[in-house]
Amino acid sequence: MVDLSLGQLGSGSILLALVLALYAAVTGMAGAWRRDARLLTSARLAAGAVFLAMTSAVLVMEAALLSDDFTVKYVAEHSRIASPVWVKVVTLWAALEGSILLWGWLLTGYTAILAVTAPNSTLRPWALAIMQLAQIFFIGVSALVANPFSIVPNPPLDGPGPNPLLQNHWMMSVHPVLLYLGFVGLTVPFAFAMSALITRRPGSEWMTLTRRWTLTGWGFLTAGIVAGGWWSYEVLGWGGYWAWDPVENVSFMPWLTATAFIHSVQVQERRRMLKAWNVLLITLTFALSILGTFLIRSGIISSVHAFGDGPVGPVFLGFFLVIMVSAFGLIALRWDQIRDRAELDSVVSREGSFLTGNVLFLAMAFAILLGTLFPLIVEALTAEKVTVGAPFFDQVTLPIWLLIFLLMGIGPLLPWRRAEEQSLKRNLAWLAGAFLVSGGLAFALGMRKVYPLATVALAGYNFTSLGLLITGALHPRIRLSKRSPVAIFKSYAFENRRRFGSMIVHSGVIVVALGVMASSGYRVDEQLRLDFGTSVPFRGYDLTAVDRFMERTPGRISAGVVVEVWQRGRLVTTLRPRTNVFGQNPQTISTPAVLYTPKWDLYLNLASSIGPDQEFVVIRAVQSPLITWIWIGGLIVALGTAYALSPQTRQHRTVRGEEAART
Repeated sequence: MVDLSLGQLGSGSILLALVLALYAAVTGMAGAWRRDARLLTSARLAAGAVFLAMTSAVLVMEAALLSDDFTVKYVAEHSRIASPVWVKVVTLWAALEGSILLWGWLLTGYTAILAVTAPNSTLRPWALAIMQLAQIFFIGVSALVANPFSIVPNPPLDGPGPNPLLQNHWMMSVHPVLLYLGFVGLTVPFAFAMSALITRRPGSEWMTLTRRWTLTGWGFLTAGIVAGGWWSYEVLGWGGYWAWDPVENVSFMPWLTATAFIHSVQVQERRRMLKAWNVLLITLTFALSILGTFLIRSGIISSVHAFGDGPVGPVFLGFFLVIMVSAFGLIALRWDQIRDRAELDSVVSREGSFLTGNVLFLAMAFAILLGTLFPLIVEALTAEKVTVGAPFFDQVTLPIWLLIFLLMGIGPLLPWRRAEEQSLKRNLAWLAGAFLVSGGLAFALGMRKVYPLATVALAGYNFTSLGLLITGALHPRIRLSKRSPVAIFKSYAFENRRRFGSMIVHSGVIVVALGVMASSGYRVDEQLRLDFGTSVPFRGYDLTAVDRFMERTPGRISAGVVVEVWQRGRLVTTLRPRTNVFGQNPQTISTPAVLYTPKWDLYLNLASSIGPDQEFVVIRAVQSPLITWIWIGGLIVALGTAYALSPQTRQHRTVRGEEAART
């Protein structure tokens, strides 16, 4: 009997998955072309088999990581015996080969679920075939270009461990997975859009079939971006959460186009407009996710998030070009079928506001893409290095964001086709009053900066808009029903989960905007010298360095300082900012200490070394107003998305039917 190593088992699993994916794609396309039910069933079963094979590969990799099998190249290069168990588990996606394996596995999971749950329709076979073609690429990269299971002839006794930045905070077990679930989830509506073009059915059917998939992918991508901001805040030591880093940008651009798509599909569902626009938007979203993957994994950009040089850059660039040529070629071929016949009745309408918002989202995505790629283009043409920093992105995106928030308030209040003058004037009066009152209160409280003032004013404007939406929906129900307003509100929220969930999402976005406004516009960042035993004032607190410490664990060595935080003679808390060194890696990683409060955060990070005889320490102290509300707002967005996706219970369907019968 031949004993197979984990490396051989893993490689065999990936190769088996590749063969099965090829079979599924070919069989699915042949079955769709010939309308052969047996071939289509075989392709669907093969989709499940591909997922099982890739699951086996992932489990084998986790077994190799947890058992410290350094005969496997990926384990030898990216793991370490002394790493905690959770770090070994998340090392699966801590480097290039493992991250591609994870992406391929999640893609096969989505495809398998789609094969089981998607309703039988003309679109399903081609959509599955397109998903399986995407599988072939990612699995093929893992099998042939960046195989994580390559065997090391002379394995080391121990490895270096993952990137220290990735093992310094538990959020790395969440953030990348959420992003990948978002990117992969948005592959489903792209596949159905292409299927609609192939089958010459570019109506609303493909959007109806993928509505939940689209919202799921968008929700995961949103959560991943927010989680990445929190990781940056907790790990990188600068007290911020978004630096317009190239890798941050390439995750943000698909989010912008996906957000535009989610809004514009409502126009096509209601008015049968924007068919071509929607296909273009979802194609851009998928293409931007692949472009971002190429930039991260090719080594051509410098970022704390990037994977550095790797062999997969040219392969991903080729895949991106194939997608662009194939998808846009198919769109051009079917252009006569997808171009709009219906016309916009009035700019002052709900569809007019959605279309204007889409243009703004695309303008922002293009500006970010230009700012991200411009240094690469200049360097390729002139061999000179240039940088495009945060000031450029802030100056370009802030005015666009304010315009989007302006539309976000008035758009949902506008009717379809054309607004009635009387109701429009009434709603505008309420919104204008809320804008002026909110801005006036902010001004009275001392705000003088233009963008923060405008953000606060628009926040009041948007919250008033949500209030008008709910009032407008409940008022006729209250007049016609004998039930209490609270019971009617609960009934409305349960019966209209998609609409009410969108209101929750919009409220979360407003909360995030307020947190970003205050934390960026009124942040205080200072370096303080703390002599041990002596208090130093900072923004209403007294900071006292009382001791230094050093901790050794099998996984790391930490050195830090104990800082007591006093306010008006009362000890508020004790913070312990530190630096960490992991294994033999000489890189020193900061771990800030944060006092979270609803009003502001107190953020301390070491800005100097700590010696045993040193009589002082230099601390970077940051006070960021309302920054905690960014994470709370992100949670509200996630909850709103989940609520919109939640199924309606039988009880509430029955109640709704009875009410409809009575009225």
